[in-house]
Amino acid sequence: MSKASNEPVLLRRDEGHVAVLTLNRPHAMNALSGELIDALQAEFDRLARDKEIRCVVIEATGRAFSTGHDLKEVTSTRDYAFHHDLLTRCSAMMMSIKRLPQPVIAKVHALATAAGCQLVAACDLAVASTDATFATSGINNGLFCGTPSVAVGRNVGSKRALDMLFTGQPIDAATALRDGLVSRLAPPDKLDEETMAFAQHIASQPPQQIASGKAMFHTHMAMDLEQAYAYATDFMAGAIQREDAQAGIDAFAGKKPKPDWKGR
Repeated sequence: MSKASNEPVLLRRDEGHVAVLTLNRPHAMNALSGELIDALQAEFDRLARDKEIRCVVIEATGRAFSTGHDLKEVTSTRDYAFHHDLLTRCSAMMMSIKRLPQPVIAKVHALATAAGCQLVAACDLAVASTDATFATSGINNGLFCGTPSVAVGRNVGSKRALDMLFTGQPIDAATALRDGLVSRLAPPDKLDEETMAFAQHIASQPPQQIASGKAMFHTHMAMDLEQAYAYATDFMAGAIQREDAQAGIDAFAGKKPKPDWKGR
């Protein structure tokens, strides 16, 4: 529970096959406290076993998506073990997003900085309000954004990432879209509607193909080109044999209605 508001730091609601997780520390600009990191991890652990949920949206309350680690918590001690444990838990939580079978969409309505920007980059997809801004701003506080650099660098490439990391300067939503940090933009008054439509569309696709395809994609992105093609070839040859693929191909070839996906 949030000490400031006596409310849970993370909320969840399900809309059909879509789970919506809401960062709920508006008084602290949704800073990623240890409590919030642990709450996200616990929810991801539950979602990994949830066969009914086919897509996940991460959103936030208040004036910011997330401003990164809670600096009050970070500066409460100079103990290396405390800081290492906090960052280890945060990195594990970010990795859990990649390992989830469901695609995860960040819905970014406002500011996302430091580890908050990392959270956006760690998600499979991101829909941002045209009013949103992004930064890896630790350097402005005397600290290089080391762990955010891992996810952000893999989204935008080394030169754009280092520009953000060395300067701490914010980028706007249009730049974030251009550079690959987010996948779609929406007007502020349409963000909720368009993000949910996006999530529901993904949730309507064959779930086993989405889950295995997500895992395949993230695996081959760490390979060289020749290995990636060999791995993806094996994946597709197997995927074609699945019941949903056979039904979908048959429906397309025979100009039949889209089948009901069986998850097989």
